[in-house]
Amino acid sequence: MELSYKTDNEIATFELGQKLGQALVAGDFVALSGDLGAGKTAFAKGIAKGLEVEEPVTSPTFTIVQQYEGRLSLFHFDTYRLEECWDLEDIGYEDYFFGEGVCLVEWPEKVWPLLPGDFLHVTIEKCLAESPDCRLLRLVAKGDRYVKLLEELN
Repeated sequence: MELSYKTDNEIATFELGQKLGQALVAGDFVALSGDLGAGKTAFAKGIAKGLEVEEPVTSPTFTIVQQYEGRLSLFHFDTYRLEECWDLEDIGYEDYFFGEGVCLVEWPEKVWPLLPGDFLHVTIEKCLAESPDCRLLRLVAKGDRYVKLLEELN
């Protein structure tokens, strides 16, 4: 199952992330793809807000993973700078990817072989022909849990 949304500004992208965050449960996994500047961080901040995270959320580009506490733990990965996906073994990625919190991975293409079999894949694209702030978000369910999640969002 796939859902698509267009947002007109960063606030709308944030709000869609927040709506998703409110529906996430322990063990959920979100893979977040998009070019630099596409809006991944705004969407991630929305997910965190939906998970009731109070502290400021930033892109973990230089630390690979940030952990935030809310109604569930949020493990926010940015794998952009990894040389190889196996570099995640050094930080014990399994504890995060298959743990009891919510795992959000930006640049999942860099670690595709390590992703769980079931997850939600979100792709954000700029639709500049419409406006500089327009974004197209595609949410694709990989597995039954995520089909149900998209049905809830819809």
